Amino acid sequence: MNTPDVGFRSNRCVAIHVTNLKKAAAFYGDVLGFKLLSSTADQLEYDTGVLLLYVNRSVEPSSPIPSLSVGNIAAARRRLTAAGCAIVEDRGGSLYFRDPFGAVFDVIEE
Repeated sequence: MNTPDVGFRSNRCVAIHVTNLKKAAAFYGDVLGFKLLSSTADQLEYDTGVLLLYVNRSVEPSSPIPSLSVGNIAAARRRLTAAGCAIVEDRGGSLYFRDPFGAVFDVIEE
């Protein structure tokens, strides 16, 4: 059941985590030709066409992580934990969670 206070909706964002941003920039920008929209010391943001790809520096690489938007991150956190999901990382206005089947998603409050 999806209540209005949560309202999980997919968005155009996908994140991956890599250990080396310089190598990632060479691959995603030079090899694949994605358009770099912004960069920081810890993140690259690419326009891939339909999706925005966020490449984040991390000590642990990850598979692509789809992103969901909600109206209320606190309500989303409560709903997810009540359903048995594990909060992998909580950043206040956004979080990563692992669903009961092992998939990881990003949730951001809009």
